[in-house]
Amino acid sequence: MCTNYTPSSRDRLRATRLGLAHLPEADWPREVYPGYEAPILVRGGAPGQHDVAPRCLLARFGLVPRWSRDAAHAKELSRHTTNARSETASVKPSFRSPWRERHWALAPMENFFEPCWETGHAVRWRIARADGDLFAAAGLWERWPDPASGEVTASFALLTVNADAHPLMARMHRPGDEKRMPVLLAPGEFEAWLHASDEQAHALLRRMPAVPLIGEPAPREPAQHTPHRPMPTPAPDDTRSLF
Repeated sequence: MCTNYTPSSRDRLRATRLGLAHLPEADWPREVYPGYEAPILVRGGAPGQHDVAPRCLLARFGLVPRWSRDAAHAKELSRHTTNARSETASVKPSFRSPWRERHWALAPMENFFEPCWETGHAVRWRIARADGDLFAAAGLWERWPDPASGEVTASFALLTVNADAHPLMARMHRPGDEKRMPVLLAPGEFEAWLHASDEQAHALLRRMPAVPLIGEPAPREPAQHTPHRPMPTPAPDDTRSLF
């Protein structure tokens, strides 16, 4: 899973050859945690309309299902929806509507962080592309209108795959836990994901990510400490099937 990452900077996104028409006016944080707003790339036109550039918008990390009752319910649900299992996202209540409507998203990032337990306790590691180039995590995005205020919230979840066989990611997380990682795509694959059919999306998610990765310990420095945000807690047994 991935609940903390460094989003690509405004200058980095401008320098890429993605054909972005514009970037959001508001800035975004240097590190993203659940509940933070971050830039995502979404399809600019209809599926298959390749002559329309992708759009970049700010969205909350933690997908708000469209059936959320109110703001409090939306906030509670989004604590559990930062990541979506690619094997089941198309049928889970929280994700099946954006999947059916092909609301594919890309979260451009410089690196992401995972806990390595090889020393017997969690050590924060930074995971990045080996060649330093841009990459993005594949995801789903959604819009939720607040019934009380009418305000529309854009939000997203990152899709994950099993990483038990990955040489680096298999070293992350607690011993005995299933190893998971985000679905990582290089810029040459961005368009294919944003315009994917249901069948093509499943095919892209089934393969092991081709982006070569490196990792290193990256403890937080006191001077750069990010205010603590509680990690998502496991869903109760009676709601686990939603996610």
